[in-house]
Amino acid sequence: MTPAPMQRRGLRRSVRLFRAFLLEQTQPEVFYSTLASDSIALLREHTDLAGRTVLDVGAGPSEFARAFRAEGARYVPVDHDASVASVRDGGVVGDALRLPLADGSVDVVFSSNMWEHVPDPEAVADEMLRVTRRGGVVLLSYTNWLSPWGGHETSPWHWLGGERAIRRYERKHGHLPKNRVGETLHRVSVRQGLDWAKGADAQVLVARPRYLPDGCAALLRVPGLREVVTWNLLLVLRRR
Repeated sequence: MTPAPMQRRGLRRSVRLFRAFLLEQTQPEVFYSTLASDSIALLREHTDLAGRTVLDVGAGPSEFARAFRAEGARYVPVDHDASVASVRDGGVVGDALRLPLADGSVDVVFSSNMWEHVPDPEAVADEMLRVTRRGGVVLLSYTNWLSPWGGHETSPWHWLGGERAIRRYERKHGHLPKNRVGETLHRVSVRQGLDWAKGADAQVLVARPRYLPDGCAALLRVPGLREVVTWNLLLVLRRR
């Protein structure tokens, strides 16, 4: 089996992903199943998955586990939380800053929407690259702070200040949000990801907004604007 041909991702796909995203809180299985299928399709363009060891760093929803295993991959989820669904089903409890794996021990490292939740994202990305074999693939995507959804459930009020957004959420809902800036959520930027990728010992295969049409990759060349309109940065790299 060889990697699938490159596809041109247009507006129809973006609309489908956005509609699924709107169901994240009420029907999370719909959103995560849609996102998992889309992620698999993207990875197929750069590597075979059947028989490959795939490490999911910051794993969570079981929909990703099912999707990767359906492709024939040896799926290994790792998360610091032992109660996470995918970790309970054959996963590993570990710290993303010190992954409990040997150098070059996996074929594919996948990390979706985790980078913004760690205090030292570049160190985590270095760890992901460390455990990837030469010629292996790393897919990293994350929601940047200044995007419309950068505050997660406190969005878009995070644009007026992260702490203010937390207080507003608590007044409205009677409890603190799960994602609190400076604690469980951090102010990461698009520039951080691009700078890390540029300096990594890897070939950058893809750098573009994850949910937008492929043509929107040009937005990444515009400082300032890219921080607001990117929504979620997608990076795919091949380790040298």
